[in-house]
Amino acid sequence: MSVTRIGPKHQITIPVDAFTELGLEAGDILDVQVDGEGLRLVPQKLVPRDQAWFWSKEWQEGEREAEADIQEGRTSGPFDSAEELMRHLRGHEA
Repeated sequence: MSVTRIGPKHQITIPVDAFTELGLEAGDILDVQVDGEGLRLVPQKLVPRDQAWFWSKEWQEGEREAEADIQEGRTSGPFDSAEELMRHLRGHEA
């Protein structure tokens, strides 16, 4: 168990063993959560606003589905041209 002290500006120092185990780096962002009678510090990674769509629930579900299709060999191509791709897609229309 590690202990630390709250400084005059409400700052704490994360003990080196916890810092190393979590792979933290200076400047990392931590989410502070009140957990019962204590605090829980959860490392966070910031995502640029113009890339947030990629991390939406819907997009990530699609990523998992695509990965499963790739793993199961449910893919097409490669194609030598856009025209060849379009012929392939037209042949698969319902």
